[in-house]
Amino acid sequence: MEDEEQPAPARPLSVEEVSLLVSQDEGDMAADAVEVESDDEDAEHALGPKPGRMWPEVSTERAQRYKREVDEIRETFEDTVDEFDMTMVSEYAEEIFEYMNELEEDVMPNPDYMDGQTEINWSMRQTLVDWLLQVHLRYHMLPETLWIAINIVDRFLTKRIVSVLKLQLVGVTAMFIAAKYEEILAPSVEEFVFMTDKGYSKEEILKGERIVLQTLEFKVSHYCSPYSWMRKISKADDYDIQTRTLSKFLTEVTLLDHRFLRVKPSLIAAIGMYTARRMLGGDWNEAFVFYSGFTEEHLQPGHQWLLETITEQGFNQQHVCQKYANKKFLKASLYAIEWARLHIYDELEGDKMNLEE
Repeated sequence: MEDEEQPAPARPLSVEEVSLLVSQDEGDMAADAVEVESDDEDAEHALGPKPGRMWPEVSTERAQRYKREVDEIRETFEDTVDEFDMTMVSEYAEEIFEYMNELEEDVMPNPDYMDGQTEINWSMRQTLVDWLLQVHLRYHMLPETLWIAINIVDRFLTKRIVSVLKLQLVGVTAMFIAAKYEEILAPSVEEFVFMTDKGYSKEEILKGERIVLQTLEFKVSHYCSPYSWMRKISKADDYDIQTRTLSKFLTEVTLLDHRFLRVKPSLIAAIGMYTARRMLGGDWNEAFVFYSGFTEEHLQPGHQWLLETITEQGFNQQHVCQKYANKKFLKASLYAIEWARLHIYDELEGDKMNLEE
């Protein structure tokens, strides 16, 4: 589209900007913070093992009921096989998704890792993620690159204590690793130096790459973004472009909300699709339950979180909102935020009543 606005160049995240987010008490602790200095030193574990149970934590009785409802639908629902679409590899799809489900929990960060950090906080993480969104769009990288990069950041911060001065280095290094893994033509290390306005040198990024990969035991390919499951769920409405675009915006919103760190990617995809369906007046019928593996009741808590996040004061200034306000993305963020502001109280009250039944 000729009149479409071009994305602004990614603005480097300044030390001053990040430092403004640090409270006075945290500032007093700065001298004790541990920086990522050497790839020879042992990894500093910010916290212990990840919690065993996945969100949402429900009673055993309710979890069994969810499973029964899904199993009943899977037994009776007739799936149309895409035998003529070679890209869907229908012969192996079931086994592929079973394997992806097995990998999910293995590459999830500790959702409470910030408790073990001494200089950084959740607001700083949100600022970093917002900057990575700008970099990602500016260099036209693939969607999976963004998700892999942020997963790398969170898993690294789970295991290592990082100073505020090194936080952006962790972010740009994670994007560098993700791009090398996912992109056909990845930006060079010199371009990543430019992204930070030469805040870090080529040598620092390459050294950071070694440290990050060693800390994560080179587990990069194990992570599957919510988009993998979203493509599967989209089959339920014949890949409707409006629902798909709106759900992409909503799932990217979860990157900024640290509460979603405890949610599996498959569930994030389902929550995004469910919320998009609600916003567009659709229902969560048997086809969506079949392809997602989640009932409507299972998705309502995450749906509430999304509405709370996008209606927060000033959230429309986040880069993800500006990105999806473009005509290219059907102005999805403008529609979603307006809808949420009009319906949030009715939605939250209705979902609360359903969960209490």
